[in-house]
Amino acid sequence: MRVTASIDVSAPPEAVWAFVDDPTRYLEFMRGVTRWEVVGEQRSGCGTRVRTLLQVGSAEVGGLVEVVEHVPCSELSWVSITGADQRGRWRLRTRRPGRTTVELRLAYGVAGSGLLGAIAERLAAPQIRGHLRRSLQQLKRQVESEQLRATAAQRRAARQRVA
Repeated sequence: MRVTASIDVSAPPEAVWAFVDDPTRYLEFMRGVTRWEVVGEQRSGCGTRVRTLLQVGSAEVGGLVEVVEHVPCSELSWVSITGADQRGRWRLRTRRPGRTTVELRLAYGVAGSGLLGAIAERLAAPQIRGHLRRSLQQLKRQVESEQLRATAAQRRAARQRVA
């Protein structure tokens, strides 16, 4: 099953990337995620491994994932190594100067095959899609808030230089 959500953020891709590329910030904005913890020495880029858990109904599902694509300010994707079968991807695209379209995709499979697995995937999809949408809304709020604070600080500094 594949679910996707996207949102426009009033910030350049670099500002959004600062959140997306920092696994220590995921619990600040990712809804439904109960664990997002780097495993090992590597903290960023291809080869980074992260232990993840996502609340789906009354269960927490996840496992160990590895970053397999890392294009700064553009793309970050991961695949599962152990645990629940999943693939995820962040895509950042400049919409116009100072605006970024952010897309988050998650593809997952339920253990077992046949009818029961297909039913479980379909039942989980609306909740997972909701997690993705709320995650992007929270990411937007945080990035835009940080941008406003940075702009205000620049204005204060400019006024102090003039005075």
